[in-house]
Amino acid sequence: MSVVTNTTTIGAIEAPSRRNTELMLLAFAVAIPVFAYINVGLAMDGELPTGVVGYGLGLGLLAGVAHLVVRKFAKYADPLLLPLATLLNGLGLVLVWRLDQSPRLIARAETLFGAFSPDAPKQLLYSAIGIALFVAVLLILKDHRILQRYTYISMAVALLLLILPMFFPSVNGAKIWISLGPFSIQPGEFAKIIIAVFFSGYLMVKRDALALASRRFMGLYLPRGRDLGPILVVWAISILILVFETDLGTSLLFFGLFVIMLYVATERTSWIVFGLLMSAAGAVGVATFEPHVQSRVNAWLDPFACYSTDTSGACEQISNAIMSFGSGGTLGTGLGQGNSDLIGFAANADFILSTVGEELGLAGMMAFLLIYGLIVERGVRTALAARDPFGKLLAIGLSGAFAIQVFVVAGGVMGLIPLTGMTMPFVAAGGSSVIANWALIGILIRISDTARRPAPAPAPSPDAEMTQVVRP
Repeated sequence: MSVVTNTTTIGAIEAPSRRNTELMLLAFAVAIPVFAYINVGLAMDGELPTGVVGYGLGLGLLAGVAHLVVRKFAKYADPLLLPLATLLNGLGLVLVWRLDQSPRLIARAETLFGAFSPDAPKQLLYSAIGIALFVAVLLILKDHRILQRYTYISMAVALLLLILPMFFPSVNGAKIWISLGPFSIQPGEFAKIIIAVFFSGYLMVKRDALALASRRFMGLYLPRGRDLGPILVVWAISILILVFETDLGTSLLFFGLFVIMLYVATERTSWIVFGLLMSAAGAVGVATFEPHVQSRVNAWLDPFACYSTDTSGACEQISNAIMSFGSGGTLGTGLGQGNSDLIGFAANADFILSTVGEELGLAGMMAFLLIYGLIVERGVRTALAARDPFGKLLAIGLSGAFAIQVFVVAGGVMGLIPLTGMTMPFVAAGGSSVIANWALIGILIRISDTARRPAPAPAPSPDAEMTQVVRP
């Protein structure tokens, strides 16, 4: 009788990186805006736009650089986040360029300012800076858990960013900008990312106390007084932002983000109820004495009734936006063939969805909102797959901030909620928005890479040696 010993080592199954899938999706994400660009040129001038080659090469180069960095430094990241963001960014560039060609806007700018400065070249530059920041995030942030060390530093930085606009002049009734020479920055766009870092670190430590130490009243779990303190502080800060900066959008984003993350951390529905009640009480209270907020509420309730008496311009803008959506119908008038430029200079910023609704119709609006929804869904999926509680909370916080911003902007333009001063991510003209949202996508990709990366193979154990007895 002889004994044969066979030793085998079973390693971890290699997970697919899905980078080739990402590359193919990126090709479509670049091709679709290029065809849209050609469509606008043919519709408005009857010929191919002169900059179509440069636009296609520029967008393709930016997307290619981002893809190569992800392939090298985030091999296992989600394959959909980068193509979806590129598609939105590319279509936003087309819409901004389309409004730059409007004779009405050109004539109005020349009358008021003496010259017209197109926004599309600047938006392309901002997109390049945003992708550069996206690359920097992936190169510098090797592990998202490093951010947990800066929990309270991030709180101080976020508060500084939120307070700074108070000391600068208001723009269209709201103090949401800071001016640095010829440049203007909207710090609230960057504050939402830093606030998510702080909330993630804070709730990871305090979630047990917030979830378990509570009293039950009418089916709701009431928190202890000392645990309710931080929530009241956050609520008070959001109200102060609304009062002193009249920035309804940032106030909703700030408090809504905290309530979402608090609910995810504690799994207590009572926090959602408390959040909605406190938010409603604060908004109603401020609306009773703040003229800017009152004008936004009046424009929301009946924009056509206050059209001739409103001096802020909110009623005129919202009524024109509603008429744009109505004239678009199901399939739209076609790119370059609408009249959303009647809204004025805000047509390429706060109201850029009006152009989408009029020229692409209900189908186009649903497609845009579906793309935004997919980004949020991939962020939530990343949160579910994350292996550490900080990564879970950070991913859900960033996804929640993105979703809230899309909701408040789209809801304001469509007349579902009062109008806010925020911009549609990746689509609206504005450097702060596109740069900050590319950084947000970069952090989500880093978290998803860590979550999807296969665990190292365990060391061989003595049980791996299999002995087989062979009889003669």
